[in-house]
Amino acid sequence: MTNVAAVQMVSTDSVAENLELAEKLITEAVSKQAKLVTLPENFPLMGKEDADRQAIKEILGRGPIQQFLSEQAEQQQIWLLGGTIPLESNNPDKVYPASLLFNPKGECVAHYNKIHLFDVLVDESSDESYRESDNFEPGNEVVVANTDIGNIGLSVCYDLRFPELYRKMHDDNVQIITAPSAFTATTGKTHWESLLRTRAVENLCYVIASNQGGTHVNERETWGHSMIVDPWGTILVSVEKGAGVAVADINLKKQAKLRKMFPALEHRKIK
Repeated sequence: MTNVAAVQMVSTDSVAENLELAEKLITEAVSKQAKLVTLPENFPLMGKEDADRQAIKEILGRGPIQQFLSEQAEQQQIWLLGGTIPLESNNPDKVYPASLLFNPKGECVAHYNKIHLFDVLVDESSDESYRESDNFEPGNEVVVANTDIGNIGLSVCYDLRFPELYRKMHDDNVQIITAPSAFTATTGKTHWESLLRTRAVENLCYVIASNQGGTHVNERETWGHSMIVDPWGTILVSVEKGAGVAVADINLKKQAKLRKMFPALEHRKIK
């Protein structure tokens, strides 16, 4: 059994302030024996505009945010997932929303560029809408990292609505799904828990979902309710609103037994 943690934040428009809070929450997770800690989407910055991320974008392998993640992973001797940070893309006007996984040596061993961008009209009556493609460049690669904790599939927020992404992860025997998010309050109250539990059940995977959880400087409200879900769809632990840490045990031997007893993955006819 291994303790894993989903960190919830209410990130601001100050990178320094957000990293200070992230460090505090990582330390809290480690005090509860977490060996894998995940941070939410946009943990270093939730600015007034999506375009604000241009000012803090980094090149993969270089930059203060990546240095922070590397140092935290090494100092705390943990696997650390940096929900998303903005990385330079081939398009100078756009950034990759990248989820980065660091090992206990402080090495970035996997990175995933969010494939599905959130271009939606959420609520017609309030005109709540989002156009991530105006500022973000999508990725195109499915990523599963092989670690001593388990095979970790990387995904981000809106990806949760596309089950084919997670089915593809089974090519690499995914055991743990990570879903750092900044899920809106409007959609979160209806869909967040349902999506997480469904992804867990249909893939017989653990799901670790770190979410933003409050009102940000741009007046956007995120849903929170960060949680860890087991392969049977049971919510092991959750945090409702505000900053906090959800820690739970995962048991891959129990998961392997469940997959043997209930071999739905082997019964798939369409692949």
